[in-house]
Amino acid sequence: MNWKSISFDWNRTRAFLATAELGSLSAAAKSLRLTQPTLSRQVSALEDELGVALFERSAHKLQLTPSGIELLNIAREMGDVAHKFSMAANGQSQDLEGVVVISACQLDAVYRLPPILSKLRHEEPSISIELVVTNDVSDLKRRDADIAIRSFQPTQPSLIAKKLGDEQVYLYGTREYLQPFLDLGAIEGFQDVQIIGFGNNSQIIEQFAKHGWQLTEDNFKLSTEFQPAQLELCKQHLGLMYLPEDIANKEPQLVRVPNEFFPVMQIPLWLVCHEELRTNLRVRRVFDLLAAELAVLGDP
Repeated sequence: MNWKSISFDWNRTRAFLATAELGSLSAAAKSLRLTQPTLSRQVSALEDELGVALFERSAHKLQLTPSGIELLNIAREMGDVAHKFSMAANGQSQDLEGVVVISACQLDAVYRLPPILSKLRHEEPSISIELVVTNDVSDLKRRDADIAIRSFQPTQPSLIAKKLGDEQVYLYGTREYLQPFLDLGAIEGFQDVQIIGFGNNSQIIEQFAKHGWQLTEDNFKLSTEFQPAQLELCKQHLGLMYLPEDIANKEPQLVRVPNEFFPVMQIPLWLVCHEELRTNLRVRRVFDLLAAELAVLGDP
């Protein structure tokens, strides 16, 4: 290899790649945990090193130049190799110290993980935890997280997944909201019920349709993807919401809708990490503790 021909800085290339993929300097800077001026200087320095313009800049957006488009594919290949190198290096660590990143949905992060992380901090004080709270799927292959709690089985061969079981998810509401419907004593009495949705409620509507219900968007007048807000709306007597039983039991205002009125949803519980990180001692320790503590949730 002609080392003299390699005249660019990887950090600058990474800045270019993040900016191109995320579409703005501000988003890229946030992702890389840099200030926007620092990121902008890195991209400009890369352009100076290469002698080409990578972006056309305007007041409102960045647009890749033809040279930028051509070099982006190569930068992506470099990024993939860098991720692979980092994963392999991390997988060799045998220290029970350092950072482990866990990705979890909003309800898991608020209700389930705090006591587990308290136990972990007591047993392994040298391990630091970064909790990524998102209902989206974190990309473990690109190190968005080291470990993820998911409701589906991953298909990528490079991921290790352990199924912890299947949890039952029921409809809950306040007694004040539910009682008028329960007094009718028949399924037909629930046709005008309100269910607090997620914005795209087609999956819930399909689930109800399998049980003979003909719900429409009129039954979902309130929707939000932010689950703690869903819970607060439910507690304000504004509708019903689906909750796992262990979480609902922590909210004394809520009562469960009898099974004969509404279908029960069954959701699988998976714990996932990258196969190379499974050999990392601290990641394995956190993975095993999470698996042990969360497995009870999947018990029938």
